[in-house]
Amino acid sequence: MAKEKLLIIEDEASVAKQLKWSLEAYDISIAGDAQKARQLLASGAFPVATLDLGLPPSSDTPYEGFKLLEALGSLAPHTKVIVITGNAEQENAVKAVALGAADFCVKPIDLDILKIILSRTFRLYTLEETNRRLRERKDAGGSLCGMLGISPQMQHVFSMIRKVSETDYPVLITGESGTGKEMVAHAIHRLSKRCQKPFVIINCGAIPENLLESELFGHEKGAFTGAVARKTGKLEQGEAGTVFLDEIGELPFSMQVKILRYLQEGTIERVGGKSTIALDTRIIAATNIDLQQAVQKGNFREDLYFRLNVLPIHLPPLRERPEDIMLLAQHFLGAECASLKAGRILFSQAAMAALPAEEWPGNVRELQNRIRRALSNCSGQRIMPEDLGLAESRMAQGEEKFRTLQEARDQAEEKCIRKALMMTGNNISQAAKLLGISRPTLHDLLKKHKIK
Repeated sequence: MAKEKLLIIEDEASVAKQLKWSLEAYDISIAGDAQKARQLLASGAFPVATLDLGLPPSSDTPYEGFKLLEALGSLAPHTKVIVITGNAEQENAVKAVALGAADFCVKPIDLDILKIILSRTFRLYTLEETNRRLRERKDAGGSLCGMLGISPQMQHVFSMIRKVSETDYPVLITGESGTGKEMVAHAIHRLSKRCQKPFVIINCGAIPENLLESELFGHEKGAFTGAVARKTGKLEQGEAGTVFLDEIGELPFSMQVKILRYLQEGTIERVGGKSTIALDTRIIAATNIDLQQAVQKGNFREDLYFRLNVLPIHLPPLRERPEDIMLLAQHFLGAECASLKAGRILFSQAAMAALPAEEWPGNVRELQNRIRRALSNCSGQRIMPEDLGLAESRMAQGEEKFRTLQEARDQAEEKCIRKALMMTGNNISQAAKLLGISRPTLHDLLKKHKIK
């Protein structure tokens, strides 16, 4: 397995030699002056570098070291630098961090402490590199009409949205609560030829049954007590556009018959009306319940189910697409910080590791709400797992869901593998290294847990 590349910028040959010998776990290159350091840094080959600020021709001052740090943004913007500084030079360490250094280590160098700092800094580089890849993949096709997703499942959903938007057939969107069914309906409408026409949303579970018919189909003046004027229903308001029937599974049986009639004949009647009205309104429905099961139980009409299910789109839960978790988390954090004018707030390493390990039963909506909660809770510029409520979430879940110890081990193993793959951008070699196993062993585990 290839060693991680480390650049040591040190003008004292004896010190550089000692560090190279002591840090044999890394593939080390040495630069004895600023000119050579610039050449090596510009190659982009080094994730991490150590830097002694005293470099020739001004080895007794930090001048050359600070100049090199200031140029780092153009030379090697992603390289993490650990500054080596004297015990009595705390001001230099603070200034170095302000100029972009990731960390510092004081002289005389304690090798055990330096190894810990190096391990942490390489880990930070890996996490940030993964996030850069996620953003690149997002820009290369990981978004559609405000939805984000680089996982194969979401790429399939995006493909389906593009296809169904070219037709006028009914669409049935299924998926757990919080997966973004309304956003999918919006996207279909926006990409369709009806995009300039109305998009009308009806929450079938939020309107009282005695008012639902009037809301959907409208009513004539005097149709019932309180009907002092004619009212246009939601379906009619969506003429030439799209009507989104959210929570279609909550639709009362009597209304199911009327929706079925519209789908079959393209006409409606207002409450109290005596004539039929022809409409050209596309229907998109969504539900978080199993409609096939509802049909079997007699709670949903089978003929309506078949009429709605012409073009089905299923949204996978967030736990089944861990590749998307950090992408969404970074997007929500950036958007909320901009909205709150909160400056630059980042996820800590611990939070970045904890986010993909969660189950997220509330899916994307829960993730967004947790980030809003974290911004209210965090006191600095770094969001910790406890700010997100992840620690108590795990405690609340408990271990009672595991029926056997083997099941608990298997689930923990799978989570660990998925997290390592996410952190390394699906790089098998790097993931195996993070896990402390060989590539063949990781391949066997991928097959065992059916991870593609």
